[in-house]
Amino acid sequence: MNDSTITLPWLVIRQDDNGNRYRVGRYATRAEAQKIADSLDARGHKQLYWVERIGPNGVSSAD
Repeated sequence: MNDSTITLPWLVIRQDDNGNRYRVGRYATRAEAQKIADSLDARGHKQLYWVERIGPNGVSSAD
């Protein structure tokens, strides 16, 4: 399997205090992405973290 066939449809998104959003990472499963989001959220910073899925057309949607 090469890199072009690996599917990573789950994103972890961070929003900072100013409302700026950043992609933290892409993951193969929702559970993996949620685990990362939860561990980052547990650090107690003011940022928000959530999981989104990238659809077949490349558009992400909150899940």
